[in-house]
Amino acid sequence: MAQNDPRTLVSTDWLEAHLKDPDLRILDASWYLPEAGRNAKAEYMASHIPGARFFDIDEISDQRSSLPHMAPPPEKFISRMRAMGVGDGHQVVVYDGAGLFSAARVWWTFRLMGKTDVAVLDGGFPKWAAEGRPVEDMPPILRDRHITVSRQAHLVKDVTQVASASKLGDYEIIDARSSERFRGEAAEPRPGLRSGHIPNSKSVPFGRLLNADKTMKSPMEIRGVFEDAGVDLRKPAITSCGSGVTAAILSLAMERIGKTDHSLYDGSWSEWGMYGDLKVAKG
Repeated sequence: MAQNDPRTLVSTDWLEAHLKDPDLRILDASWYLPEAGRNAKAEYMASHIPGARFFDIDEISDQRSSLPHMAPPPEKFISRMRAMGVGDGHQVVVYDGAGLFSAARVWWTFRLMGKTDVAVLDGGFPKWAAEGRPVEDMPPILRDRHITVSRQAHLVKDVTQVASASKLGDYEIIDARSSERFRGEAAEPRPGLRSGHIPNSKSVPFGRLLNADKTMKSPMEIRGVFEDAGVDLRKPAITSCGSGVTAAILSLAMERIGKTDHSLYDGSWSEWGMYGDLKVAKG
């Protein structure tokens, strides 16, 4: 069982013990690729952890961008969190319906906004439900709560910065997509994107960091996964994936082993794979 850390990862035991805490806020951050055939909001409405609010990753994003669910501007994040009753002084716990898939993205978004009292529920809703813990189908009563943010620009990278890192080799660029997509052997789920990976990046499919029950592996095992993939943990890291969701699982894993010099490429392959003037590596 993972060691509980309210800034990274907490267990189902920990969450149930704290369910009645007045300053706890739980967020259902479920999100699925279209081919999964799942409706995250409908599943939330049918059953969720008591008191959970639904965090819509596609809506709480920068919709001025043509890229999917880019990080929201601070003012939009503030507006949505206030309306959801999530504010200063709260301990936030984020979960998703896949176990550990999209929740880490919302954990990273809070970190980007300077909020550190936020953790992911290890094993997510599937583990919670399988253990027979309480659920409800009524949304909570929401009251506005003041929230202040301080955007941490060092936690996010844009395409220009990633292109420079790819060329100079001064960062480890780590890709959370499947090995087949990384090597360019499988088509991308989003139409119009080239296949392959960012030159000089390393492949760490996010599933390698998880146990069979979708809980995160121990810090010692996490370190081994990165090292086995050829990642030099002494270098600062940039995480990437298809659209910036599962890259955050790599970011969370690095935080679990005490590595704090990491940032996330928000555009990820949805951006890199679209532009013909950016080099693509295969194999």
